[in-house]
Amino acid sequence: MLSGVSRATAMEGSRYLSGLVGAPVHLKCENLQRTGSFKIRGAYVRIAGLSARERAAGVVAASAGNHAQGVALAASLLGVRSTVFMPVGAPLPKVAATREYGAEVRLHGQVVDETLAAAQEYAHETGAVFIHPFDHPDIIAGQGTVGLEILEQCPEVRTIVVGVGGGGLAAGVALAVKALRPDVKVVGVQAAGAACYPPSLAAGRPVAIEGLSTMADGIKVGRPGEVTFGMVAALVDEVRTVTEGQLSSALLLCLERAKLVVEPAGASPVAALLADPESFQGPVVAVLSGGNVDPLLMQRILRHGMAAGGRYLSLRLLLTDRPGALATLLGVLSQADANVLDVGHVRTDPRLGLTEVEVELHLETQGPAHCDEVRTALHEAGYVIAE
Repeated sequence: MLSGVSRATAMEGSRYLSGLVGAPVHLKCENLQRTGSFKIRGAYVRIAGLSARERAAGVVAASAGNHAQGVALAASLLGVRSTVFMPVGAPLPKVAATREYGAEVRLHGQVVDETLAAAQEYAHETGAVFIHPFDHPDIIAGQGTVGLEILEQCPEVRTIVVGVGGGGLAAGVALAVKALRPDVKVVGVQAAGAACYPPSLAAGRPVAIEGLSTMADGIKVGRPGEVTFGMVAALVDEVRTVTEGQLSSALLLCLERAKLVVEPAGASPVAALLADPESFQGPVVAVLSGGNVDPLLMQRILRHGMAAGGRYLSLRLLLTDRPGALATLLGVLSQADANVLDVGHVRTDPRLGLTEVEVELHLETQGPAHCDEVRTALHEAGYVIAE
């Protein structure tokens, strides 16, 4: 069904991750899939399975990005009218791409829950078929083709690591892989700030969580699906969580070492490998589920990742307010090979003495050891650091 629709995406080896894990690690590049994520697979299978009457009524979806684009392209390829509801604050590149794939885009609500309610109301009023982002057997079946491709491309695989939001991709991959290779371990990964599966698995039923907070909007889901939960509980061997720092470090690693643009949700399997590399049995395949990241968010994430990796250093120092004091300080930093990105110079603050000035520095460094060298150089030059 998906032949000629979705791409059989590349499998790239990672020498760096292989060295950490102590076994071959391969990256399944769904970030290079049509529409920039795996979502076209499930969306196409779901819409292709509609009756002629259902197709005539059109389809409707709610999404902040990847699912929106997948539904828009799948519907266009099948000649079905599509309407996609997106949050008011959705990134402009994702809104533009969804329109270019052929959908009518309606901006509604500040959060995805409000957008989802609007889409379901539209479906009720118009008869359009609501295409759920993950909780439907056809969606899961489509996503499962990722697992089939992994077994074809890397038949010796022992562990597959995949990001988990609602669970559609993890359920599909686990179902396909376990049916053919029950010995392969499937590990799901969630962002710690949006981890609905650990409490749900502990309770034995889908549990809703609140206060979601993560940069990984592709897996930012507050409650597992009814269909996906049962499959994840039965077939996924383990679900781990990763921090925001680990996500940004993983994204930076994908960009620098693999030359791949990956969104935070797509980088979550790499984050899990970085967090505890020796706990994975190789060969390992990490599924990079998507690459649709807003450039402004990418800029912030890269800075966060560099800071987490010791590549940025922020310092505050008190100087005597006299001519040449700042130049002397910058000379010390130059000798230490620290690259100054930004300087804040504060003279008027009640905390400061009459002849004092506070300088805030943002530096680019070469790693944690270099950060220590910079601090040592400043101490030896007589500066007091207040970080």
